Amino acid sequence: MSPSAPSRLQQLLAFYEEDPTDPFTIYALATEYRADDPKRAWDYYQKLLTEHPDYVGTYYHAGKLLEGFGKKDEAEQVYRKGLVVSRKAGQLHAASELQQALNSCLGMDYEDD
Repeated sequence: MSPSAPSRLQQLLAFYEEDPTDPFTIYALATEYRADDPKRAWDYYQKLLTEHPDYVGTYYHAGKLLEGFGKKDEAEQVYRKGLVVSRKAGQLHAASELQQALNSCLGMDYEDD
């Protein structure tokens, strides 16, 4: 491995080491791990949900990950919280995506809304 070209993940981990409170770095790490190590990705999403509840981008992907783990009830709660946060932040596109994700999540279990 060439020291002149660290991987994206190595760079992110270095940024995280420098500032473990930066929500963008935490989010990027969660995204980086999502496909290959979803449990580790979840650790980062959980940190965002706990320490940076106003970081709107977290909710959709955290909810999807929970659905992937088969935790529909928890996913529903994440989507609902994300809807409140995104609307409060005036991020209507995010709110619309969260609403669709919530509807889809509920539609697997319920006939009515």
